[in-house]
Amino acid sequence: MADNASEVLFYEPGSRMSAVALGPAFCLVALVIELFTGPVVHWFGLAMFAVILTGLVYVQVTAARRHVSVELTDAMLRQGTEEVPVDEIAEVFPESDDSAYEDEMEPWETARALGELSGVPRRRHSIGLRLTTGGLVRAWAKDDIALREALNQVMARRGEAESARDSERVSDD
Repeated sequence: MADNASEVLFYEPGSRMSAVALGPAFCLVALVIELFTGPVVHWFGLAMFAVILTGLVYVQVTAARRHVSVELTDAMLRQGTEEVPVDEIAEVFPESDDSAYEDEMEPWETARALGELSGVPRRRHSIGLRLTTGGLVRAWAKDDIALREALNQVMARRGEAESARDSERVSDD
């Protein structure tokens, strides 16, 4: 996990726990409708569906929070369960043209997606990164514009800090 001393610059939870309450809420609405409109009220069936929906949605939300959440601090970029130290990011590529065909794609657009999933999760947009090792990877987020901006801010701060260290070394010599 991210260092507790680091400020969180960007965070997406992957899914919200409030989604777990939707199934029982719909069953409650169905119960109220049955109470006012019909001679038969399906107490057991609605209660059973509420429990089943709660369990199924809870499993999905828990998985999404673990595997599709994004967190960026000054020190670490976490995509799902994979963490990449910010010091290992050499470059954040500009946004690509979505209308490009496969033969016109940027090299980073076919690179490995960060996280343990096989690709960029659904309804997420990728951001190209060059690592200090020279490798290309894709970060991703629902709000890719905000993540890209936060990554660029972190990179700019890191560049300023390196420039300050370099100027201190030169003045010491």
